[in-house]
Amino acid sequence: MTDPISDEGQDVVGVLTAHVESYFGMELAQLKAAVVAAPTVNPGATDVVRWHGLLVEAQSVLDRAEDDLLAALETQPDEVDDPTLGLAHRVNAAVVVRDGRAQVLQWLLDPDAPGRKDLAAKRLTRSNGPAVQTSAPPRPASSLPSASPATGRVLR
Repeated sequence: MTDPISDEGQDVVGVLTAHVESYFGMELAQLKAAVVAAPTVNPGATDVVRWHGLLVEAQSVLDRAEDDLLAALETQPDEVDDPTLGLAHRVNAAVVVRDGRAQVLQWLLDPDAPGRKDLAAKRLTRSNGPAVQTSAPPRPASSLPSASPATGRVLR
């Protein structure tokens, strides 16, 4: 018999993996290889691969926490002891981490998500240099105060 909780978690990873593959038009293994070969060519792909890896890692931690909790519950009498309650809290925390990483990955795959256009603009600016002048423009010589060479004081 399969564990319905773990199946649900694998569905989260499976659904997002399918979304990544559809978004980039290639298998995840190919995408990972492309990112490893040239990580700066497509920063979006690099971010997606990184967050997908973090999601898979979080799912693995969650699976282990669930297994530990189920094993502890099988040995419990009617009341749950403090160590088992601690395992339940560990499962809850792992779910939060996994779901947060899933949300980040969904956001990265949604070009219309709030803030995505701003992020794309920042990346473009970073890759092409500053879009605006970052230092004050030089003032014309006539508007600059002149200094007396002998005293170093400003003459008006």
